Amino acid sequence: MLHKDLALDRLAEIGNVAQYVALRPGINGSLAISTNRIAGFAANWPFTSVHQAIETLLARSSESAVNIRSYFPQDPRSREFVYRLTTMNDISANIERLSAEGLHLIVNETIDVTDGGVSGVVHGDIIEFAPDDTPRAVEKPRIASFPREKGLELLRRIYGFAIPFPGTRNDRIEFSIHPRPRGWRQTHILLWEIEAEATLRDAPIPNWPNRFSRHIGDKAFGLLIAEAYGAKVPRTLVISRRVAPFSLGQETGSDEVWTRTCPQEPRPGLYTTVRGWTDPFQLLKEEDSSGEIASVLAQNHIPAAYSGAAISGAQGLIVEGRAGAGDTFMLGTSLPDRLPEQIIQDVKSAYAGLSRQLGPVRIEWVHDGATLWVVQLHVGATSSGKGWLTQGDAEHWVEFDVEQGLAALRIFLSRLPTTTGLNIVGDFGLTSHIADVIRKWGGAARRAPRVR
Repeated sequence: MLHKDLALDRLAEIGNVAQYVALRPGINGSLAISTNRIAGFAANWPFTSVHQAIETLLARSSESAVNIRSYFPQDPRSREFVYRLTTMNDISANIERLSAEGLHLIVNETIDVTDGGVSGVVHGDIIEFAPDDTPRAVEKPRIASFPREKGLELLRRIYGFAIPFPGTRNDRIEFSIHPRPRGWRQTHILLWEIEAEATLRDAPIPNWPNRFSRHIGDKAFGLLIAEAYGAKVPRTLVISRRVAPFSLGQETGSDEVWTRTCPQEPRPGLYTTVRGWTDPFQLLKEEDSSGEIASVLAQNHIPAAYSGAAISGAQGLIVEGRAGAGDTFMLGTSLPDRLPEQIIQDVKSAYAGLSRQLGPVRIEWVHDGATLWVVQLHVGATSSGKGWLTQGDAEHWVEFDVEQGLAALRIFLSRLPTTTGLNIVGDFGLTSHIADVIRKWGGAARRAPRVR
């Protein structure tokens, strides 16, 4: 097994690594530099002293801070890890203390993993990552997991640069991606570790919400997936809290835009969607003091001949919509129309293309008379069908009349335990936001006739 300093030295030969200075115990309690990488200096530069090397590392580190990792070469487990030291006095004191125990040390620049980038692992046909974490994020829940090429294209679209990895597809590579250049080579990609000939796994099917979809917002993430898997998506500018603005989709032929709020997770009908441009900063100030809205979307207008949604229900695909814009239908204030057969067939075709690759999905769509555009995408099936929104039993049932509106429904459900059944009085679409909010609530819900 290679010593950690030699393994890091070898990794630096094939890619970018965080700047570091590796130290080994010498004779008479002294320390010697074994390997190093510091931006602006050749590999393993012959610094005149440990102090000079560490001082140079601190000066050139991106965060003006360093960490100290300690270990015994014969023991694969690391010992004490000292995080984010910012002064030479503190660094020197910790080096002296740890080296007195005979430990080997690696002093590396502190890498900010909360800078809007991601960390993860690429291996075979899989790439997995999350924001605000180290590559060990892959050991935690709600990781973003993709087929390798799909994930790399999604990251290129968002961050604006290609993401090459060294080695072969059999190599398991731990990495981090940063909006600003980092490390010895001053590139956007840092290598943390590489393991050859690791056991391969099958490519995953993307699933969300996950930590990365929350990072950029659920609608933005869904549109990226829809486009990556072959659907036609309108040109959309994503103005995010955490990453620089990026765009996706295709021109619709209209010069108008819609301004859409994009929360971390779906909140059907809760936040603003408005035709035309509006100040996104004022919008966030007025509607989102808690920071739940991850981004604001400026999306090309689609001259709508028909609009609607499609979901996988208990008896198969459910397609609903209306002539023209679908906002009143989605909010539950108008009922679905009878759609032309060609429109239904176009929706079914787009749905089939996505569900064949992603499993059951939910789409919101707009048809301009010639082309069907996907304007939202979510994954998962429902148990909705004739008479039911969500199937289940309950000892006690209460009623809610949909004429009270979506806002009243949210308040009503917030006070209703999921052990109580809900009779929904009134007419509404199974694919409307009314239905979405009830399904998200999670209790048993069935349609009930209005008694006049």
